[in-house]
Amino acid sequence: MLNVPFLALSRESERAREEFEGAFRRVTERGHYVLGPELEAFEAEFAAWLGVRHAVGVGSGTDAIALALEATGAVTPGAGDEVLTPALSAAFTALAIHRAGAVPRFVDVDPATLQIDPGRLERALSPRARAIVPVHLYGNACDIAAVCEAARARGLVVIEDACQAHGSRVAGRALGAFGAAGCFSFYPTKNLGALGDGGLVATDDEELARRARKLRHGGQSSTYCHELLGINSRLDELQAALLRSKLARLEARNRRRRELAARYDQALSGLPLRLVPPPEGCESSRHLYVARARSGAERDQLRAHLRDRGIETLVHYPLPLPLQPALRPFVPAGEEFPAAEAAAREVVSLPLYPELGDDELAAVVEGVLSFFGRA
Repeated sequence: MLNVPFLALSRESERAREEFEGAFRRVTERGHYVLGPELEAFEAEFAAWLGVRHAVGVGSGTDAIALALEATGAVTPGAGDEVLTPALSAAFTALAIHRAGAVPRFVDVDPATLQIDPGRLERALSPRARAIVPVHLYGNACDIAAVCEAARARGLVVIEDACQAHGSRVAGRALGAFGAAGCFSFYPTKNLGALGDGGLVATDDEELARRARKLRHGGQSSTYCHELLGINSRLDELQAALLRSKLARLEARNRRRRELAARYDQALSGLPLRLVPPPEGCESSRHLYVARARSGAERDQLRAHLRDRGIETLVHYPLPLPLQPALRPFVPAGEEFPAAEAAAREVVSLPLYPELGDDELAAVVEGVLSFFGRA
């Protein structure tokens, strides 16, 4: 039996060993480990690759969202300002909103795309709304044009959570380049992942970038002069050097993801399993390959069937944000999120990463087909 891990990060590290060792040597020989030339080079290269003017490396994707909200001045900590965000996402999106001193307000998702539903934004708005943090879930684009239009009409700031969308595009424009800022995570499992943690704020707004740079470094305007109430959240030199190496290979790795996803699409079409494809017009980075069973029981049975065959799967995400214990206090009484709750019961993520072997993908396909009696 062929065991298929959901993700094997060590495979990329082994293939890129010489590049990683070279990056390590550059940093250690220079002896400059924080806010140095590797970070400056990575920020410039990432900004050029994304198509924006500025990039600010920070300690995590969570910090990127929180610092971007703070740098815009859209929210005042402790004032009860609300920030709209989808009900289905990683909890860190909402935690970042809280970290910025605002209140997360959840919006149900579109049942087909599982992205924030622009049609439901209106009912979630209150006089305290100040910003929207849409999420490009699974590397697929939300309807960012509709979100930005709704925000403009109401004077709200848009901060894109593009933490799963490195290299995704709509009409040739990179996700993360539509709002006032785009936020990225370099957590190891991301398409562009560090060998540790990291994040980045991308923007065309020079003043926003200037404030974000201060805020990440304790709010310092000069050494030991703290002009703003900032934090300590700096992407270190070693991670920046490694990310520079990986950025050069990102487009090729994303192409491999798309090729594998297309093969899944073809092999699994016609099954009583709903796929969650990118919306029309989106060139997705295919961060995750997600499908939906007809019920929660069927999803769990499918996962057990694949596990018995040595195939690892995950669920992104098993609990909608409004049902997370830490976030329930922010949900007004009586609010429901039926689309997000149904998705959480039914979705399953299949293995998808550039180093996934052809034989491994075939084993996953055969396992799914056999579950539905099609093998």
